[in-house]
Amino acid sequence: MGQANAARDELYDLRECKMSGTDAGGFDLSGALMEKGDFSGTNFKESQLSKAYAPGAKFDGADFSNGVVDRAYFNGASFKARLGSRLAGAVFSNAVLSGTTFENADLSDTDWTDAYIGMFDQKKLCKNPTLQGENAKTGAPTRESAGCGPSA
Repeated sequence: MGQANAARDELYDLRECKMSGTDAGGFDLSGALMEKGDFSGTNFKESQLSKAYAPGAKFDGADFSNGVVDRAYFNGASFKARLGSRLAGAVFSNAVLSGTTFENADLSDTDWTDAYIGMFDQKKLCKNPTLQGENAKTGAPTRESAGCGPSA
């Protein structure tokens, strides 16, 4: 996947890795394999995750602010706040998200303030029933910050 972008010769294989609370800010993680990994509370600020493959991974409380999340696959991943922990929902503030898949992902209490989301992608995002709540860290209401109307 990374080679498709001419980014590097090798892929980052982070499948099932326990990397919660780490700092990946500013890193190019294009083509990373992150399936079922735990990246809860990880700093991904200003990082690039083009074509990242992360089904079933945990990104609870992760911060993707000012990052580029392009054509990433997050089916069944978790981005929610954790009860009984200091982790708020994931933050995508001012991030660029295009062609990214969040089907069956838990997006409760996430913040999408000022994120660029393509219209087609936004329509799919707004259909996610877990797109609700309020981010405890930023105070942003989840559905509204994603540019979605009230849930049906």
